[in-house]
Amino acid sequence: QLQLVESGGGLAQPGGSLRLSCAGASVSLGRNAIGWFRQAPGKERERVSCISGTGVTTQYADSVKGRFTTTRDNAKSTVYLQMNMLKPEDTAVYYCAAGKYGGACTPNQDLFDSWGQGTQVIVSS
Repeated sequence: QLQLVESGGGLAQPGGSLRLSCAGASVSLGRNAIGWFRQAPGKERERVSCISGTGVTTQYADSVKGRFTTTRDNAKSTVYLQMNMLKPEDTAVYYCAAGKYGGACTPNQDLFDSWGQGTQVIVSS
């Protein structure tokens, strides 16, 4: 099973940017689809984005379309989430996870595993 480690969270002002990283610890991310998810206090976890194993296909939640971009560097075994034009409602703990069954993205969170420990993002003035 993959071990994923998120980093890059922190405090940003509204309108600002942060870049999150999801690194495969000790093993390569390989060709797994990688999803970014977030959970705000008192809310259900939601899928923010997904990138296919090859990096050709990306999917985004409507709430982040046009503001967030996910990319991957398989040589570095790392997936990124570039977050621009941040809003206070983006405040949450962000997690990455790997698709259980290969490189295709899916909206079903049950088909992701190897969840990282999460990184906190706070958007506030």
